[in-house]
Amino acid sequence: MLADEAYATRVTIVVLTYNRKEDLCATLARLTRLRDGASLPYRIIVVDNASTDGTGERVHAEYPHVEVVRAPSNLGAAGRNMGVARVRTPYVAFCDDDTAWQGSSLSIAAHILDAHPVITVLNARIVVGEDARSDPACDIMAASPLRSFEGVGPELIGFMAGACVMRTEAFRKAGGYWPPFFIGGEEALLALDIMEQGGRIVFAPNVVTHHRPSRLRDARQRRSLTARNDIWTAWLRFPAGMALRRSFQVFAKCASWLDRLRLARDVLAGAWLVARYRQVLCQPVCRSVEEVWNEESAPTLRHTVYTR
Repeated sequence: MLADEAYATRVTIVVLTYNRKEDLCATLARLTRLRDGASLPYRIIVVDNASTDGTGERVHAEYPHVEVVRAPSNLGAAGRNMGVARVRTPYVAFCDDDTAWQGSSLSIAAHILDAHPVITVLNARIVVGEDARSDPACDIMAASPLRSFEGVGPELIGFMAGACVMRTEAFRKAGGYWPPFFIGGEEALLALDIMEQGGRIVFAPNVVTHHRPSRLRDARQRRSLTARNDIWTAWLRFPAGMALRRSFQVFAKCASWLDRLRLARDVLAGAWLVARYRQVLCQPVCRSVEEVWNEESAPTLRHTVYTR
């Protein structure tokens, strides 16, 4: 482990992983080549969600300067909270194990956050695959109807967990990721709570991350959890009318009545927890959300609020 003074002083990278050691090591090969200016590497913290494939041992052997934090069990998205707890820089950049920051993007992000104290989170432009094609979500973010920060990009009401740079203290103040979500649309609640604190979320096209989608994905489980979490988020933070509107949209997107019944079961299983932690957002934040909702169609809504 290098001494703190041997690392870049503005940004720390936190990478979340679970049983994808090959993808992770390919990502680390790219991240460890990044430099702040021309000399200092970025401190990298890998949060291993209790992998059973030897992830931690592999990283220790091949990347001894990368810090590995092993979760006691698979915490899902909330594993990132363990990584941020060890961050000592003012900004934290998040990666999944199949994404990697490009070129001078983190330096650019730090300069933007330095120059704009009101901005709390920067969502990167995402390029995908070997041909580095633009993720369709970027077009949606670029078309946000909210105010635009000159030289940076438009304001958003959400961000993508594995493609953002944010103020470390704002993450902590907002409480990080809510463990009951596990994974799937987990960014939405954190984004809303950051906005409630007065923070701004902005799409920054000059900050770029490269996504090489892993083949080790359970897409069906992710869709199921995302739908449940969308509805939980709505009832955790929105007034009843908005929460009902969002719930109807999510149920309408289910492929069959059986899927709707399963979703209802999953939502109701955590209803007591949602009721316990329900805290309605202030009117200005709700107005911003509704402005985006009214601009977009329901099928594309999740790209700016319920991301992933």
